[in-house]
Amino acid sequence: MAAAPRSFKYYEFVMVAFVTLLVCSNLIGPAKIAQVDFPVVGLLTFGAGVLFFPISYVFGDVLTEVYGYARSRRVIWAGFAALGFASFMAWAVVALPPAPFWKNQEAYEIAFGQAWRIAAASMFAYFCGEFVNSFVLAKMKILTAGRWLWTRTIGSTIFGEAVDSSLFYPLAFYGTGIIPDDKLPLVMLSQFVAKVSVEVLFTPVTYFLVGWLKRSEGVDHYDRDTQFTPFTLKI
Repeated sequence: MAAAPRSFKYYEFVMVAFVTLLVCSNLIGPAKIAQVDFPVVGLLTFGAGVLFFPISYVFGDVLTEVYGYARSRRVIWAGFAALGFASFMAWAVVALPPAPFWKNQEAYEIAFGQAWRIAAASMFAYFCGEFVNSFVLAKMKILTAGRWLWTRTIGSTIFGEAVDSSLFYPLAFYGTGIIPDDKLPLVMLSQFVAKVSVEVLFTPVTYFLVGWLKRSEGVDHYDRDTQFTPFTLKI
């Protein structure tokens, strides 16, 4: 008889944090375009969600580093399901006919009325990017024998965010006129750099969370015999 999967004290809390960040950054952030005048760098224009979406990669790194690829895979699927339901719910609520006395339909559509193409592109890019991130980190952990955590958290994010950005923007905006086609590479590059920069800035937080969880859970997983297919929920 196969042994029951080991239970952990904080795994579910990390999962909830990951899914919450993912859904909020995809539903709340994209509706606002921010512009901030930074010292030295100058005036930057960006989608507000870019400030928070990369933090989901921090939690993705923590999950794979501490609990392993298989448990991280379950969380990625949980995030995918939550994002899918949130997108469907937003579409359904926006589509409902407003009461005659309710005057906020236009504002609601702006905030939550993502086109199906953008929502589908976001989900597909997330799915691919997160699995690439988790796979690269798991493999790098073996190659580095568990040393130099920063190399794999940043390195895996570079690969994951590169896949995410290179898929999302063309799939969501190419040929639509929302973003001129000739500007898409620049937008992709700027978003990629911004997201990786957030990961770099959060490196001390990642170190703290990883160290604390490893000590608290008594686990430091290495994916030496892991089946890396994304299409299973087995641990």
